[in-house]
Amino acid sequence: MKSKVYFVNLRAKNPGENKINKLKMLFDKMDIASNIEKDDLTAIKLHFGESGGDGFINPIFVRPIVDKIKEAEGKPFLTDTNTLYSGSRFNAVDHMNTAIEHGFVPSVVGAPVIISDGLKSEYIKEVEINKKHFDKAKIAGDIVDADAMIVMSHFKGHEMAGFGGAIKNLAMGCAPAAGKQEQHALRPLVVEKKCVGCGKCIEVCPQEAIKMKNHVSCINKGKCVGCGECMTVCAPKAIKFDWSTDLLEFCEKMAEYAYASVKNKEKKVAYINFLMNITPHCDCVPWSDAPIVPDIGILASVDPVAIDKASLDLVNKQIALSNTLLEENANKNEKCNCGKGHFNELWENTHGEIQISYGEEIGMGSSEYELIEI
Repeated sequence: MKSKVYFVNLRAKNPGENKINKLKMLFDKMDIASNIEKDDLTAIKLHFGESGGDGFINPIFVRPIVDKIKEAEGKPFLTDTNTLYSGSRFNAVDHMNTAIEHGFVPSVVGAPVIISDGLKSEYIKEVEINKKHFDKAKIAGDIVDADAMIVMSHFKGHEMAGFGGAIKNLAMGCAPAAGKQEQHALRPLVVEKKCVGCGKCIEVCPQEAIKMKNHVSCINKGKCVGCGECMTVCAPKAIKFDWSTDLLEFCEKMAEYAYASVKNKEKKVAYINFLMNITPHCDCVPWSDAPIVPDIGILASVDPVAIDKASLDLVNKQIALSNTLLEENANKNEKCNCGKGHFNELWENTHGEIQISYGEEIGMGSSEYELIEI
């Protein structure tokens, strides 16, 4: 049976068609309110954005979801987990200050912000899943403790996962640093002939695992946690993973962690994907590159696999915008990735589709969907 994915476009001709009202309609269509009981502590899983970036979901789009949860007599709170890499969200204090900087304050969103893995990412609960890569997954304590959850995701590209949507938001976003490290479990290599010795990778490494030797970066594999932050700042692309095997396994591990994050919330989780400002990089980087395709709309479903598949299909139907990384990469590639999709064009070694196929295999949802425009 096909899963239902509800869709609203971004056209508006009157007040009833504004985005706020469309979000309320999406929430009602999912009928998640009937499963939110009185006083249910309801997490709204978000990405508050790294300081310097602006691709995160606008806080004014969170308020109508907060209001709908309150109408159902639930108790909403906004949440995310601390990062594995150094940055503006490495601990709960910096993380909450970043959320405030980006407008996620009670006067705007109508609910408090709680960082679910605690001050130093040490509030952890293990969830038994018995899957191929993990018997147990480390999930942030407040995510496990929450009675229900609404997952609001900015759909965009990602240098390792190919793209980030609902599944990645669950997988990385609901895991403490230790859980993120388990999913990454990758060790980058330095291609010495490409390294220019700029030292930017050394500056961003949260574990001080990179040193300069003979004007070339050298990674200490014993210290490295595989967060991939060094890759994001390496202009000559001198740092890489074993793309042929590591990233396939990475996407499978993410799917297993996503499964674990909602295991105790059957019929009490819903997903909203924003296909707006579709940037090539994750919102974890402290910048936001130009969107690669036109804004499309907003999707909602109770099936994370279906909503990500529908989002991916809608993005791939779009024509690439000019003066973007997507156009730049397409012009560089003599061997066109035609048919493989825009995110494969952006990050040619990634396997984002594995999130969907493996997510379906382990029982998270269905890749078969019915797109219903409202």
